[in-house]
Amino acid sequence: MTTAPPTRTDEAPSPAPPPAPSPGVWTALRPLVLRLHFYAGLLVAPFLLVAALTGFLYAGSFQVEKIVYADEMTVPVGDTKLPISQQVAAAREAHPEGSVSTVRPSPAADASTRVLLTGVEGVDPDHTLAVFVDPYTAEVRGALEQYGSTGALPLRTWIDEFHRDLHLGDTGRLYSELAASWLWVIALGGVALWFSRRRALRKLRGTSGRRRVLGLHGTIGVWAAAGFVFLSATGLTWSQYAGANIDVLRTSLGQSTPSVSADAGGDHGGHGAAAGGDAEHGVGLDQILAAARSEGLGDPVEIVPPADPSSAYVVQQIQRSWPEKQDSVAVDPNTGEVLDVLRFADYPLLAKLTRWGIDLHTGSLFGLVNQIALMLLTLGLILLIVLGYRMWWQRGRGSAFGRPIPRGAWAQVPPHVLVPLLAVVAAVGYFVPLLGIPLAAFLALDVILGGVAHRRARRTRDTTPATAD
Repeated sequence: MTTAPPTRTDEAPSPAPPPAPSPGVWTALRPLVLRLHFYAGLLVAPFLLVAALTGFLYAGSFQVEKIVYADEMTVPVGDTKLPISQQVAAAREAHPEGSVSTVRPSPAADASTRVLLTGVEGVDPDHTLAVFVDPYTAEVRGALEQYGSTGALPLRTWIDEFHRDLHLGDTGRLYSELAASWLWVIALGGVALWFSRRRALRKLRGTSGRRRVLGLHGTIGVWAAAGFVFLSATGLTWSQYAGANIDVLRTSLGQSTPSVSADAGGDHGGHGAAAGGDAEHGVGLDQILAAARSEGLGDPVEIVPPADPSSAYVVQQIQRSWPEKQDSVAVDPNTGEVLDVLRFADYPLLAKLTRWGIDLHTGSLFGLVNQIALMLLTLGLILLIVLGYRMWWQRGRGSAFGRPIPRGAWAQVPPHVLVPLLAVVAAVGYFVPLLGIPLAAFLALDVILGGVAHRRARRTRDTTPATAD
């Protein structure tokens, strides 16, 4: 008796196909990063463009200032410099208005002395009137409005304030903080997107059209990214909102910038300083300066008169070029005794890094080389913005806001990556509000655009007649 062959129902079932592998973390994140880079590049780029153009002008203003104000800033080299008290007396004779706030003795053989006056009618309250005195003859060579600790004169001050706030005050500072808040995000996102492309697609040779523009955009961006991140980070340190948060953080960590104690130990019976008075108190400027020199404070220095009868003179170094000279001393106005000494070497680490970062950002730390590097960086940023808008124009199809994030893109990100990522984004957005608020707006806009696009596509499918078989 033979056995019938088994029927199909007797065969063993075919094994189920293996589940599709889940996408990698970067594969899931890439659409989100691409969309963020697109939005930020499109909507924040105008602010970055203004910041880059004005930053370029500011970097070049140091050298132009030396030419424009050469008569005030430089003097013929003489034999012996006069006592600083005599130079200040000559400045006060020519300009008795206001009060002496600071004296900056001639820091070089061919440099003039600056006597800075506050409370002068017609001078911005945030500025001082700098009276320039020949240290050899006590001739007053002129007077110019000055801003800030870097000694910026009218030309550089105008460009500086244009770069910082567009001459609109605190409201205008929002533009520069927005640019600084987003520059590092755009730069790092662009680098990640560039290196995620296949090597063959990153080549420039033999390409044309939009692909060539993209290649130039990516190549320049990668080379300049580190500089952009640096400019962004240092720019935020003195911004309006993020800068305040950074100051709070540094203070909580014990890393705030210290200052020398100007307490002279009580009232001197009217023989010391008088608030709002002149520069000469007690033993006088010459002995005060000599006391500071005895503590090793070489040029350039500035002398700040006592703020009130119980305060001391403060003499501090003001060299912002490498190596930094930022030592300071407090000197008793009656005895000329050094009461307190603060060395830059003793600053907390973050205070030193902040000082170096700001001076590198403003072009002071390495002088002309620093300024040329900043000008090249700003030119690179301008070119990247132009290329970015060129690519957007070359797209030439679809929505002006590009293709929205595919539905379900967030769900593709593994939870162990998505949850910490959202926490970090929320923390950074809170700490840097002009990053967090626009980011929330971008996401809301994209959700709206995505919803509109999906509804439009569904309506098109519903109204398209079915094709007969």
